[in-house]
Amino acid sequence: MRKPAVDIAAAKLNLALHVRGRLADGRHRLETLFAFCTDGDRLSAAPADDLLLTVTGPFAAALDDGEDNLVLRAARALRKRSGTSAGAALQLDKRLPVASGIGGGSADAAAALRLLTALWRIDPAHATAVAPGLGSDVPACLLSLTARGEGGGDELRPVQLDGLAGTPVLLVNPRVPLATGPVFAGWDGVDRGPLGDWRAGRNDLEPSAHRLVPEIGTVLDWLLEQDGVDLARMSGSGATCFGLFADEAARDRAAAACPPQWWHLATFLR
Repeated sequence: MRKPAVDIAAAKLNLALHVRGRLADGRHRLETLFAFCTDGDRLSAAPADDLLLTVTGPFAAALDDGEDNLVLRAARALRKRSGTSAGAALQLDKRLPVASGIGGGSADAAAALRLLTALWRIDPAHATAVAPGLGSDVPACLLSLTARGEGGGDELRPVQLDGLAGTPVLLVNPRVPLATGPVFAGWDGVDRGPLGDWRAGRNDLEPSAHRLVPEIGTVLDWLLEQDGVDLARMSGSGATCFGLFADEAARDRAAAACPPQWWHLATFLR
Protein backbone atom coordinates (compact mmCIF):
# COMPACT_ATOMS: atom_id res chain seq x y z
CA MET A 1 0.00 0.00 0.00
CA ARG A 2 1.26 3.46 -0.87
CA LYS A 3 2.35 5.45 2.18
CA PRO A 4 0.32 8.67 2.66
CA ALA A 5 2.11 11.90 1.79
CA VAL A 6 2.42 14.38 4.68
CA ASP A 7 2.61 18.17 4.71
CA ILE A 8 3.17 20.56 7.62
CA ALA A 9 0.51 23.28 7.74
CA ALA A 10 2.92 25.77 9.26
CA ALA A 11 1.72 28.28 11.85
CA LYS A 12 1.54 31.75 10.29
CA LEU A 13 2.70 34.89 12.07
CA ASN A 14 2.08 38.50 11.18
CA LEU A 15 5.30 40.08 12.38
CA ALA A 16 3.60 43.42 11.79
CA LEU A 17 0.13 44.29 10.50
CA HIS A 18 -0.82 47.84 9.48
CA VAL A 19 -4.42 48.59 8.51
CA ARG A 20 -4.31 51.47 6.00
CA GLY A 21 -7.95 51.84 4.99
CA ARG A 22 -10.55 50.14 2.80
CA LEU A 23 -10.41 48.58 -0.64
CA ALA A 24 -13.09 49.10 -3.29
CA ASP A 25 -14.46 45.61 -2.57
CA GLY A 26 -15.00 46.49 1.10
CA ARG A 27 -12.06 44.56 2.50
CA HIS A 28 -9.52 46.28 4.70
CA ARG A 29 -6.36 47.48 2.97
CA LEU A 30 -3.39 45.92 4.72
CA GLU A 31 0.36 46.05 4.81
CA THR A 32 1.76 43.05 6.65
CA LEU A 33 4.84 40.90 6.94
CA PHE A 34 4.11 37.19 6.97
CA ALA A 35 6.50 34.69 8.53
CA PHE A 36 6.07 30.98 9.15
CA CYS A 37 7.07 28.60 11.89
CA THR A 38 8.67 25.19 11.53
CA ASP A 39 5.70 23.58 13.34
CA GLY A 40 1.95 23.49 12.83
CA ASP A 41 -0.89 21.13 11.97
CA ARG A 42 -0.09 17.98 9.98
CA LEU A 43 -2.11 16.87 6.96
CA SER A 44 -1.74 13.58 5.13
CA ALA A 45 -3.26 12.44 1.85
CA ALA A 46 -3.61 9.05 0.21
CA PRO A 47 -5.41 7.95 -2.99
CA ALA A 48 -9.13 7.24 -2.65
CA ASP A 49 -12.23 7.08 -4.83
CA ASP A 50 -13.87 10.08 -3.14
CA LEU A 51 -12.85 13.04 -0.98
CA LEU A 52 -12.76 11.99 2.67
CA LEU A 53 -11.53 13.84 5.77
CA THR A 54 -10.72 12.60 9.25
CA VAL A 55 -9.70 15.06 11.98
CA THR A 56 -7.64 14.05 15.01
CA GLY A 57 -5.36 15.87 17.43
CA PRO A 58 -5.66 18.10 20.51
CA PHE A 59 -8.01 20.61 18.85
CA ALA A 60 -10.08 18.21 16.74
CA ALA A 61 -13.19 18.70 18.88
CA ALA A 62 -13.18 22.45 18.16
CA LEU A 63 -13.15 21.96 14.40
CA ASP A 64 -15.98 21.18 12.01
CA ASP A 65 -14.97 18.18 9.92
CA GLY A 66 -17.99 18.48 7.64
CA GLU A 67 -18.41 19.95 4.19
CA ASP A 68 -17.53 23.47 5.35
CA ASN A 69 -14.09 22.45 6.57
CA LEU A 70 -11.49 24.47 4.66
CA VAL A 71 -9.51 21.35 3.80
CA LEU A 72 -12.48 19.84 1.98
CA ARG A 73 -13.39 23.16 0.41
CA ALA A 74 -9.84 23.47 -0.91
CA ALA A 75 -9.91 19.92 -2.25
CA ARG A 76 -13.23 20.44 -4.02
CA ALA A 77 -12.12 23.76 -5.51
CA LEU A 78 -8.87 22.25 -6.78
CA ARG A 79 -10.63 19.24 -8.26
CA LYS A 80 -13.13 21.45 -10.07
CA ARG A 81 -10.47 23.85 -11.36
CA SER A 82 -8.18 21.09 -12.61
CA GLY A 83 -10.94 18.95 -14.09
CA THR A 84 -9.74 15.80 -12.37
CA SER A 85 -12.14 13.17 -11.04
CA ALA A 86 -9.62 11.78 -8.53
CA GLY A 87 -10.31 11.58 -4.81
CA ALA A 88 -8.20 11.49 -1.67
CA ALA A 89 -8.35 10.27 1.91
CA LEU A 90 -7.20 13.23 4.00
CA GLN A 91 -6.28 13.12 7.68
CA LEU A 92 -5.75 16.33 9.64
CA ASP A 93 -3.84 16.25 12.91
CA LYS A 94 -5.13 19.49 14.46
CA ARG A 95 -2.39 20.79 16.76
CA LEU A 96 -3.01 24.55 16.56
CA PRO A 97 -5.90 26.33 18.33
CA VAL A 98 -8.91 27.24 16.21
CA ALA A 99 -9.71 30.92 15.50
CA SER A 100 -6.38 32.03 16.93
CA GLY A 101 -4.74 34.38 14.41
CA ILE A 102 -2.00 32.00 13.29
CA GLY A 103 -3.59 30.84 10.06
CA GLY A 104 -4.68 27.39 11.21
CA GLY A 105 -7.54 26.88 8.78
CA SER A 106 -5.80 28.77 5.99
CA ALA A 107 -2.61 26.78 6.51
CA ASP A 108 -4.61 23.53 6.46
CA ALA A 109 -6.26 24.53 3.18
CA ALA A 110 -2.89 25.46 1.70
CA ALA A 111 -1.41 22.13 2.79
CA ALA A 112 -4.31 20.36 1.06
CA LEU A 113 -3.62 22.29 -2.15
CA ARG A 114 0.07 21.33 -2.07
CA LEU A 115 -0.56 17.67 -1.25
CA LEU A 116 -3.32 17.17 -3.81
CA THR A 117 -1.39 18.95 -6.54
CA ALA A 118 1.32 16.32 -6.10
CA LEU A 119 -1.04 13.38 -5.53
CA TRP A 120 -3.18 14.18 -8.58
CA ARG A 121 -0.16 15.26 -10.68
CA ILE A 122 -1.77 18.47 -11.80
CA ASP A 123 -0.39 21.89 -12.69
CA PRO A 124 0.50 23.92 -9.52
CA ALA A 125 -1.06 26.94 -11.23
CA HIS A 126 -4.48 25.49 -10.33
CA ALA A 127 -3.65 25.73 -6.62
CA THR A 128 -2.46 29.32 -7.04
CA ALA A 129 -5.69 30.18 -8.85
CA VAL A 130 -8.09 28.78 -6.23
CA ALA A 131 -6.21 29.91 -3.11
CA PRO A 132 -7.56 33.52 -2.96
CA GLY A 133 -11.15 32.32 -3.03
CA LEU A 134 -10.58 30.24 0.07
CA GLY A 135 -9.44 33.11 2.28
CA SER A 136 -7.15 36.13 2.28
CA ASP A 137 -4.37 34.27 4.15
CA VAL A 138 -4.44 31.14 1.99
CA PRO A 139 -2.14 32.51 -0.76
CA ALA A 140 0.49 33.40 1.86
CA CYS A 141 0.11 30.02 3.54
CA LEU A 142 0.40 28.29 0.17
CA LEU A 143 3.73 30.06 -0.31
CA SER A 144 4.75 29.52 3.36
CA LEU A 145 7.74 31.83 2.95
CA THR A 146 8.49 35.21 4.49
CA ALA A 147 6.58 37.71 2.38
CA ARG A 148 5.16 41.20 2.42
CA GLY A 149 1.40 41.21 1.90
CA GLU A 150 -0.57 44.16 0.60
CA GLY A 151 -4.07 44.76 -0.74
CA GLY A 152 -6.27 42.45 1.32
CA GLY A 153 -3.12 40.68 2.44
CA ASP A 154 -3.11 38.47 -0.65
CA GLU A 155 -0.85 40.58 -2.89
CA LEU A 156 2.45 38.94 -2.00
CA ARG A 157 6.09 39.78 -2.48
CA PRO A 158 8.62 37.31 -1.00
CA VAL A 159 11.36 39.03 0.98
CA GLN A 160 14.71 37.98 2.38
CA LEU A 161 15.38 39.16 5.92
CA ASP A 162 18.86 38.43 7.20
CA GLY A 163 18.93 36.56 10.47
CA LEU A 164 15.19 35.84 10.64
CA ALA A 165 15.25 32.14 9.73
CA GLY A 166 15.94 30.02 12.78
CA THR A 167 14.83 32.67 15.27
CA PRO A 168 13.43 30.99 18.41
CA VAL A 169 9.79 31.95 18.93
CA LEU A 170 7.21 31.19 21.59
CA LEU A 171 3.53 31.25 20.64
CA VAL A 172 1.06 31.79 23.49
CA ASN A 173 -2.73 31.72 23.33
CA PRO A 174 -5.07 32.27 26.31
CA ARG A 175 -7.36 29.51 24.98
CA VAL A 176 -10.04 32.00 23.97
CA PRO A 177 -11.26 31.65 20.35
CA LEU A 178 -11.52 34.99 18.56
CA ALA A 179 -13.36 35.40 15.25
CA THR A 180 -11.71 37.61 12.66
CA GLY A 181 -14.81 39.60 11.65
CA PRO A 182 -15.52 41.34 14.97
CA VAL A 183 -11.86 42.28 15.38
CA PHE A 184 -11.72 44.01 11.99
CA ALA A 185 -15.11 45.59 12.66
CA GLY A 186 -13.65 47.11 15.82
CA TRP A 187 -10.73 48.80 14.05
CA ASP A 188 -10.98 52.55 14.74
CA GLY A 189 -10.47 53.59 11.10
CA VAL A 190 -7.31 55.59 11.75
CA ASP A 191 -4.44 55.13 9.28
CA ARG A 192 -1.31 55.23 11.45
CA GLY A 193 1.11 55.02 8.56
CA PRO A 194 2.89 52.59 6.27
CA LEU A 195 4.86 49.50 7.18
CA GLY A 196 8.59 50.10 6.96
CA ASP A 197 10.94 48.37 9.39
CA TRP A 198 8.74 45.59 10.78
CA ARG A 199 10.49 45.65 14.16
CA ALA A 200 9.37 49.26 14.58
CA GLY A 201 5.91 48.37 13.28
CA ARG A 202 2.76 47.35 15.07
CA ASN A 203 -0.42 45.31 14.84
CA ASP A 204 -3.28 47.76 14.33
CA LEU A 205 -5.81 45.09 15.34
CA GLU A 206 -4.43 44.69 18.86
CA PRO A 207 -6.65 47.36 20.48
CA SER A 208 -9.83 45.91 18.97
CA ALA A 209 -8.84 42.34 19.85
CA HIS A 210 -7.89 43.38 23.37
CA ARG A 211 -11.33 44.88 23.94
CA LEU A 212 -12.93 41.58 22.95
CA VAL A 213 -10.42 39.37 24.78
CA PRO A 214 -8.70 41.29 27.61
CA GLU A 215 -6.48 38.28 28.28
CA ILE A 216 -4.45 39.30 25.21
CA GLY A 217 -2.99 42.18 27.20
CA THR A 218 -2.09 39.81 30.02
CA VAL A 219 -0.30 37.47 27.60
CA LEU A 220 1.64 40.32 25.97
CA ASP A 221 2.67 41.75 29.33
CA TRP A 222 3.86 38.31 30.43
CA LEU A 223 5.88 37.79 27.26
CA LEU A 224 7.56 41.17 27.62
CA GLU A 225 8.63 40.23 31.16
CA GLN A 226 10.53 37.13 30.01
CA ASP A 227 14.32 37.18 29.98
CA GLY A 228 15.78 37.21 26.48
CA VAL A 229 12.64 38.33 24.64
CA ASP A 230 13.44 40.74 21.81
CA LEU A 231 9.90 41.49 20.64
CA ALA A 232 6.35 40.53 21.63
CA ARG A 233 3.28 41.17 19.51
CA MET A 234 -0.14 39.75 18.65
CA SER A 235 -0.45 37.79 15.40
CA GLY A 236 -3.21 38.51 12.90
CA SER A 237 -6.57 39.17 14.54
CA GLY A 238 -5.54 37.27 17.69
CA ALA A 239 -5.74 35.96 20.24
CA THR A 240 -2.35 34.24 19.79
CA CYS A 241 0.66 36.35 20.70
CA PHE A 242 4.31 35.59 20.03
CA GLY A 243 7.67 36.41 21.49
CA LEU A 244 10.90 36.39 19.49
CA PHE A 245 13.85 35.38 21.65
CA ALA A 246 17.57 36.01 21.55
CA ASP A 247 18.36 32.30 21.86
CA GLU A 248 16.73 28.90 22.21
CA ALA A 249 17.58 28.52 25.90
CA ALA A 250 15.79 31.77 26.80
CA ARG A 251 12.75 30.70 24.80
CA ASP A 252 12.68 27.31 26.50
CA ARG A 253 12.86 28.89 29.96
CA ALA A 254 9.87 31.06 29.05
CA ALA A 255 8.00 28.04 27.70
CA ALA A 256 8.61 26.15 30.94
CA ALA A 257 7.26 29.11 32.93
CA CYS A 258 4.15 29.61 30.78
CA PRO A 259 0.97 29.59 32.91
CA PRO A 260 -0.67 26.15 32.59
CA GLN A 261 -4.06 27.57 31.60
CA TRP A 262 -2.56 28.95 28.39
CA TRP A 263 -1.66 27.04 25.23
CA HIS A 264 1.91 27.53 24.05
CA LEU A 265 4.24 26.28 21.35
CA ALA A 266 8.03 26.62 21.35
CA THR A 267 9.22 26.64 17.77
CA PHE A 268 11.43 28.47 15.25
CA LEU A 269 10.86 30.77 12.30
CA ARG A 270 11.53 29.27 8.89
